Amino acid sequence: MTNLERPERLQIMLSPEELAALDDWRFAHRMPTRAAAIRELLKRGMAVAANEPEHRRRRSHDYSVVERRTAERRTNGDAGN
Repeated sequence: MTNLERPERLQIMLSPEELAALDDWRFAHRMPTRAAAIRELLKRGMAVAANEPEHRRRRSHDYSVVERRTAERRTNGDAGN
């Protein structure tokens, strides 16, 4: 095993659906660990984002790994927006 220096720990909270999506992607791409899958997805996402125009200002709850269902949007007051 390679001894990579990674002194920083990042902790994130995921819904069960987001975790399932991460694990599905990880297994489909034969990634050894969740951490490796997350690092790869970050690398890919950052490469794509570097070529995109700046997005409108958004809040933390606007970001999700999986789309929220319509019923959940209505419950959260986001109906039709």
